[in-house]
Amino acid sequence: MRHPIWRAVGRASFNALLTLVIVLALWWAVVNLTGVSPYVAKGPAEVWAFLVTDPEAAENRAEIGSLLRQTMQDSAIGFVAGMLIALVLAVAFSLSSTIEAGVMPLALLLRSIPLVSIAPVIILITGRGTTASVAVIGSIVVLFPALASILFGLSRASQQSLDLVHVYGGGRMTQMRKVNIPGALPSLFAAARVSVPGAVTGALLAEWLSTGQGIGGMIVRFSASARFEDLWASVAVITLLTLLLYNLVQVLENAVLARMGMVTTVS
Repeated sequence: MRHPIWRAVGRASFNALLTLVIVLALWWAVVNLTGVSPYVAKGPAEVWAFLVTDPEAAENRAEIGSLLRQTMQDSAIGFVAGMLIALVLAVAFSLSSTIEAGVMPLALLLRSIPLVSIAPVIILITGRGTTASVAVIGSIVVLFPALASILFGLSRASQQSLDLVHVYGGGRMTQMRKVNIPGALPSLFAAARVSVPGAVTGALLAEWLSTGQGIGGMIVRFSASARFEDLWASVAVITLLTLLLYNLVQVLENAVLARMGMVTTVS
């Protein structure tokens, strides 16, 4: 199985590199071909100079790096909380239609309300600047796409495999543990990939509205004080890291699924 695994990793790595090239090309085109003032718009070369070659590059990297660490910490909180809640709810819905009928309408109602409009209520309940507010806002962004993907994966379990477990005396929980969840691994990884940028978005929103820390909290200040190099560098760094994390999950997904023989396109 070693060859399929490395082939899967190589394909995912190539996709990551291709995505990065496309993003850089689009960035350059927006800055240079749309007529935006160069005082406001900074391209890849200006950001590279700001972070690498300028005399103050070390101080700039230190400041952006500190903000980035905080945003990544907030993103991790939302990602873990959202994925765990989505997995628990998906398993509960699969095991009990009563639970699904009682909880799903509430989830859909919460999903239909724009997060920006309910964020003040969340902050009022959890407290401004608290980890709880970051966790709730981030998990809401992650929860619903992940829940839909995991539910889809759990529902596609092989009926023959479920019957086999039942014949050998296994109950519904045993079927879930031995058949449904392993068979839903592609959907779990898909949920994780979608949730990575969602968790970053939730963290930026929570920092903007609640904590005032990290990149989300500083972007408004950078714009208000005309620190456009800092602004574009922050956006570039968080975008680059989000792309890298997304593709890292994809590399892990391809390697694991190839190892388990669940990817036919890389065999």
